[in-house]
Parts: sequence; structure tokens; C-alpha cells
Amino acid sequence: SGLWVSDLFPHIAGVADDICVVRSMLGHLPLHGQQNLLMHTGRVTGQHPSLGAWVSYGLGSENRDLPGYVLLNNDWVPNGGMENFGSSYLPASHQATMVRAKGIPVDNIVPADAADLQRRKLALLADQNTVFAGKSSDASAIEAAITNYETAFRMQSSLPEVADISREPAHIQSMYGIGSQDEHQNYYAMQALRARRLVEAGVRFIEITCPSFDGNNSPWDQHGALKANHEKNARITDQSVAALIRDLKQRGLLDETLVVWAGEMGRTPHHPGKDGRDHHINGYSIFLAGGGIRGGMTYGSTNDFGEAVAENPVTIHDIHATILHQLGIDHERLTYRHGGRDQRLTDVHGTVLRAILK
Repeated sequence: SGLWVSDLFPHIAGVADDICVVRSMLGHLPLHGQQNLLMHTGRVTGQHPSLGAWVSYGLGSENRDLPGYVLLNNDWVPNGGMENFGSSYLPASHQATMVRAKGIPVDNIVPADAADLQRRKLALLADQNTVFAGKSSDASAIEAAITNYETAFRMQSSLPEVADISREPAHIQSMYGIGSQDEHQNYYAMQALRARRLVEAGVRFIEITCPSFDGNNSPWDQHGALKANHEKNARITDQSVAALIRDLKQRGLLDETLVVWAGEMGRTPHHPGKDGRDHHINGYSIFLAGGGIRGGMTYGSTNDFGEAVAENPVTIHDIHATILHQLGIDHERLTYRHGGRDQRLTDVHGTVLRAILK
């Protein structure tokens, strides 16, 4: 296709014909917390459901033994906090279930009782909660709690099995970068492989966070030491992201799985000091692959200096609308009544980017 890819991403360059790079993203505020919340919830103020929660709410689950929304965390929570992955006013059963890279993947997943005893305890709890819900002013919150208990019960056997990558063939583990001498790359690779396994298991929405290796509050936020740190960030993620795309494709899953690679904002083309870049919301890039997206193409552009969008400006609302469209959801019709009006992920914004669709 002739798509340009940085030398920092040699593996992603190998799947260039499968990706669409959007080069004309526009943000709202050059602040990490606000931009992260915007990317995840469509609002800079927070207090709204995340994209993953909306997808879970709109589509339900393909696998009753697993949550609809899984966060594969790499020991770092983005600015904006867990609200980036929350359900807000949607039922709590739609918030993310976090699976860690280090240590035990999920807390309290090992049952303390035998299965029959635990089953009886849950039945009693469900009866009590049902009575309580009948008297409560917010029955949906109680019903969501009941659903969460039931899902957690079923997850005790299903989630550890999906998270266990030890049975994957050696060549697949190697393709993702598992076994790397760089612990951050190794953990990221493990989460990327788990993502593919979760896709196969029918989980609707999966997010992988980047690891933070230098104590920075945002891994790609290089105000200094840009060359060394961007090289490490790229090395940590490049092989695993490309492997995930390749692996989904060779299993016939890429056409029905939409992969989105994005940060909350970009970096300025000029430096504020010695060897770094500043926050940049006036023209940055993300890419998409699979899920009915045209590969080997770019959409939009900035001016010659990368300072501002020159053509086809794109907002996160447009990206959200396009993601939902590719999942079979009309972003204007996916609503939830709250605060006296019908709320939606894209609020009163969003246009599907039909030019990037097959």
C-alpha cells in the first residue's frame, strides 16, 4: 500500500496493509486526565460510562461465564483514574473487570467454599437482594450487584483458564514477544495474547493499557529523554500489537474484531526544552485494523509542520460513532435515561467515518 510507518515500529510496518491511520485527530484540553476521560467516556468531566461499558450494555455478552468488558492492566492506571473504565449510571455489571499482568490476575477468584455450599450461599443472597431491590429506590443497582455475584461465581473456573497462556504453542508465545528480557515487553506480550484468547472466548470489549517504566504519570509523555523513552515504549508494544493483528487474521477473527491503537493525545512537533515534546491536541494520529476497516490507508492530514489539522478533522466522538457502527450499533439510538434526558456515548456529536469503511 505504500503506507508510511516509523522505523520505531518494524513489526507494525509488517501489517501496514491491514491498518488505517487517522492522522487528523483533534482533542479538547491538553491535559492527560481530561483527554483520557474524553477518549474513554466522550466527556472531559468524567461521571459518564466508558466506551467499553456502553458496548457491554448495548450488545450483552456472548459468554455468560465471563464479563463483557475486560481491562488487561499493566500495573498502571491512566490519568483520570478508574473512571476511564467505569459504568457510571449504567448498571454496575457493565464496568470493566481488571486482569493484571503481574501476580494473581484477579483478586478473590479462588472460592473459599465447596461449589455446592457456595451455590446455596449465592441463592440465599440473591433472595435477600431481590426483596431489598423491591423496596429500594434504585432497584437496578441491586439487580446489577446480583448479576455481578453470579458472574463472579462462574468466573472462578473460566477466567483463570483463559488467562493461562502456558498451553499456547511456543511459536505463538514467541510471536507475541513472551520471554523477552525486558520485563515490560514480556508483560505487555502476555496481555496481548490474553486479549486474543478473550476474543475467542466471546468477550465483547477488551482494553490493554501500556506499562509505565520510568515513573512518569503517562508512559508516552516525554517532555525530556524523548529518544530513549519513545524507543522503549515502541519496543514494549510494537511486536505484540502486530502479533495480535496477525494472530486474529490467521484465525479468521480479524474481520469481526476491531483493533484500535490510540493514546489520549499526541506530541508537539517542537520541543519545550532540551530533548522532549509537549502535549498536542491540534493534530495527532491513531490507527484502526480489522472489523470492516479499510487497510493500507490514511485518513486526514496535518500541515507540513504537524502543528494543526489541514484536512478531514476527526474528533473522538467520530471515532466512537464509527466503532459502534462497526459493532452494529447506531450511536444515536444507544441511549440510557439519566438526569432527566436520554444520555449517549457521543452526546450530541459524532459522525461515522464512512470513508475508512470497506
